[in-house]
Amino acid sequence: MALIDWQYSRRASKPEEYVLIIVTGYMHVERADLAQFLRDLQVLASATRQRVGNISYDAAVDDPQAGRLLISERWSDQSALSAHLDAPDTVAFVRRWQERMRGQIRKYDASNERDLTEV
Repeated sequence: MALIDWQYSRRASKPEEYVLIIVTGYMHVERADLAQFLRDLQVLASATRQRVGNISYDAAVDDPQAGRLLISERWSDQSALSAHLDAPDTVAFVRRWQERMRGQIRKYDASNERDLTEV
């Protein structure tokens, strides 16, 4: 069962050559800012999910008392992720929140995506 929509890949000619970019980690905001952060993030997420190369863009509140969110993104390649990070709405979001958010977000190159039960 293929989990990746290969139409997003601009770099790979065959699935065997495909390398997915996964971005994941935690973002923290003050509890008092969480509701506004989520509203702003929802606007950004709606636009981001329409971008070429975005496979998924999700955030979930992990601990509302601590203002901690779990971030999960999948991108077809680095150029798609870079275009997102350079997009005016992303830059504006980061500028608006940079003094009030902190995160431990990492990116990973992934290949050989398969169903969870496959060996």
